[in-house]
Amino acid sequence: MKWRKKDILGMKTLSVDEINFILDTADSFVEISTRDIKKVPTLRGKAIIHFFVEPSTRTRTSFEVAGKRLSADTINIAASSSSLLKGETLMDTARNLEAMNPDIVVIRHSAAGAPHMIAKLIRQSIINAGDGAHEHPTQALLDMMTIRSRKGTIAGLKVAIVGDISHSRVARSNVFGLTKFGADVHLAGPSTMLPRFMEHLGVTMHTDMSEAIRDADVIMMLRIQTEREQLNIFPSLREYASQYGLNRERIAQASPDVLVMHPGPLNRGVEISSEVADGAHSVILEQVTYGVALRMALLYLLAGGTL
Repeated sequence: MKWRKKDILGMKTLSVDEINFILDTADSFVEISTRDIKKVPTLRGKAIIHFFVEPSTRTRTSFEVAGKRLSADTINIAASSSSLLKGETLMDTARNLEAMNPDIVVIRHSAAGAPHMIAKLIRQSIINAGDGAHEHPTQALLDMMTIRSRKGTIAGLKVAIVGDISHSRVARSNVFGLTKFGADVHLAGPSTMLPRFMEHLGVTMHTDMSEAIRDADVIMMLRIQTEREQLNIFPSLREYASQYGLNRERIAQASPDVLVMHPGPLNRGVEISSEVADGAHSVILEQVTYGVALRMALLYLLAGGTL
């Protein structure tokens, strides 16, 4: 199979075959990160710009490590050092990046749809590294890679996603991806954090966390965006933790071999206790490891590679 899409913009527009192809390609890159010399010449001579208009540590670093392990030249541009601060429009910035003739642009932006707009504007491949509360496709793909690696399949698994669903691009992308593969997806959180329209995507909504995680094969906890506490969408962090925090007592309601996932960064003691985050069920650091291989695969495929 040859990859034919110019861009990776969201899980909604990827087919099951395309997702399987990405995950199979990523599996073949895992071994590179275990070598003494963690570098191959696959993308030598290719240039990748990381254009992060919104703060990021984990995703930006993961993309940079992925590019360097494939021997690409990687350039980082942050909003704080870009001409956006001087009044330049995003479209003008995009055209200037195009004129520098990179091969791939990885973009994170606080505005939903920004990567889609740029993808239509410039000829280079675009990877959406998170756009507002819309989608975060590379996180969903690495989550699916982690689940598939541990469980052997995604079809038929009960997956509970708990937290601020309304503002979570991670939840939205995972819903698109997991339901395409036949997972039984349950979303849980306070009613102020549950967008009702998502029921139409084939998921089950809960305000009672226990209902969502009962017999779950996978529990995916979302970061509580503590800055939103001031918006009065939940009473207090302490009350949120008592109702929706994942701890040792709650995890006993799930399947005995449940996987605990989190996209990071963690708010220990709020959405997840340290004993669970660091416990036997946690695959949180595996998600980070697979994230590098998954992003290597995307860069490789968009640059014209085949399996």
